[in-house]
Amino acid sequence: MQSNHVFPALPNGYSAVEPGHVATVVTCLEMLERPELRPSQPYPANFRLQSLSRPGSERYRKLFKTIGEDWLWYSRLVMPDQELRSILDDSRVEIFALQQGDSDVGILELDFRQPVACELAFFGLAGEALGKGIGRTLMNEAIERAWSRPIERFWVHTCTLDHPSALGFYTRSGFTPYAIQIEVQPDPRLTGAMPRDCAPHVPLIVPG
Repeated sequence: MQSNHVFPALPNGYSAVEPGHVATVVTCLEMLERPELRPSQPYPANFRLQSLSRPGSERYRKLFKTIGEDWLWYSRLVMPDQELRSILDDSRVEIFALQQGDSDVGILELDFRQPVACELAFFGLAGEALGKGIGRTLMNEAIERAWSRPIERFWVHTCTLDHPSALGFYTRSGFTPYAIQIEVQPDPRLTGAMPRDCAPHVPLIVPG
C-alpha cells in the first residue's frame, strides 16, 4: 500500500503559542508488514482483556479518562455525543478494556474504517499496570488482531504529552516514524474538560 504523507510546513525557528493553549510534537508511525512479535508473558492471573461491543458513551468516556487523564487525552471527552456514538457503534472499530479484577487499567482500540488499513487509535495503561510487562503483551495482541485482517498498513501516532517511553516502545514493536506534526489546541484543563491539576508535567499557561 502506497501512502502520500503531505502536511503544510511550519516556518523555521520559533512559533508562538497563544496562552491558554497546549502545543505538542506528534510523531506518526506505521508498519507495512506484520513484524516478528517480541517476547511477552501471559496476562497475570487477575488481569483479563474484555471486548466492549458498542459500549455506552458514559462507560467509554470513563475508561478513556482513567487511562488518559495523566497524559492529557481529551479528544473523546469533548467529542459531541452523536459523533462519538458513530464510532462506538461501528462494527469496524474494536474496543477492549484491560481489567485488573473489576477495575479498568488499560485500553486497546483498533479502527479498521479505512480500506486495507488499521489505526491503533488508542493504546495505554493506567499507572498501576505499568512496569509489569503487560504493555508488551497488550501490544502483541494489538498486532495480531490488526494483521489477522487483510490490511496493508497498521499505523499510530504518539506525542510529547504521552509517556516518555511511548515512542521507543512503538519503534521496538515494529512501527517506523514517517512524519512529524505540531498540534495546538485549547488547554482542556482551562476549558473545564479535564481537572486543572491533571498532567502536571505539562505547563499550564493561563492567559493574563
